[in-house]
Amino acid sequence: MDICRLPSQPALIHLRQGQTAEVSSIKTPSFCPISRCSLRYESSTKKSDSKHGMFILGMGFVGQFLAADLKTGGWEVTGSCTTTARKQKLEEMGFHAHIFDANEPQLEVLDIMKCHSHLLISIPPVLRVGDPMLQHKELLKERLKDGNLQWLGYLSSTSVYGNSGGAWVDEEFPPRPITESAKARMAAEEGWLHLACDVGVTAQIFRLGGIYGPGRSAIDTILKQEPLSKGQKMRFSRHYTSRIHAADICQALKASIQRPSPGKIYNVVDDDPAPREQVFTFARNLVEKKWPGHLTSNKSSEDATSLNPQGASRVEKRVSNKRIKSELGVRLLYPSYKSGLRSIIELMEKPFRQS
Repeated sequence: MDICRLPSQPALIHLRQGQTAEVSSIKTPSFCPISRCSLRYESSTKKSDSKHGMFILGMGFVGQFLAADLKTGGWEVTGSCTTTARKQKLEEMGFHAHIFDANEPQLEVLDIMKCHSHLLISIPPVLRVGDPMLQHKELLKERLKDGNLQWLGYLSSTSVYGNSGGAWVDEEFPPRPITESAKARMAAEEGWLHLACDVGVTAQIFRLGGIYGPGRSAIDTILKQEPLSKGQKMRFSRHYTSRIHAADICQALKASIQRPSPGKIYNVVDDDPAPREQVFTFARNLVEKKWPGHLTSNKSSEDATSLNPQGASRVEKRVSNKRIKSELGVRLLYPSYKSGLRSIIELMEKPFRQS
């Protein structure tokens, strides 16, 4: 596999002992003491009587999937959400949840957070604001530095790579984010890595492809039989879209916990960066095979020529997942959208109303 690189551009961050952190157009501290980042983890893992606890900041789709997975392994899992309704739903699922506003972080929740051994950040940056939590980085440092945290993970996006013209990119490819949201993602990566170093916690970045899983997939979109949104139509114009099943995200996160590597960045994607049109065609065929005659229209998988807006820009890249395999030992449960979608539809009951 040929990896496309642009050596003239600085990489976002690849921190190693004695090296500086470099990022294009973002002002950050120039030195991050990696040895100090790993000290707490190394010392804490020697305590055989300590129970693992995960705090998930933003317990959405991925967070809930990870929480359920970890809970079966004996972990204590707590998370945050933004509304009373979501808190109630999470508690009904058996999770501890706290209502939390990242724009005005409550001290009592931060104190609960720091008592956990592991922290996963799964909140997106806000346009023209950036990461809402990092607005309060001094407060975070103050509250977290004397806690029990050993490991921090930040869920980012492969959108930070920008456009490679369809060539393969890996974690050494210099990020060139195009959209404002992708630029905010890159800045958030940098901010969390440096904050973790200041607090003395080992931190890793996970750049996720398009996330799917039970209840959130091309099959679910087709079964709703609703017109595609403007954003969905624009994504149909891409030749390549990297995606990842939520179960495989969990695999990568748990593998990183077992093999922490301060400052490391991991692409979490499957082996098959296929075009969205191809994925929807496959999903529709699965639905029609399992429930013949129940789809009344083709709204969710229209002909791609009618879905490509005039002048729509393409951000083309194929994202490599070699690092999670070689360094973390991850063996994907769903290496392609085909195996992932088959597993989803196999577990589905009949989704149509009886006439």
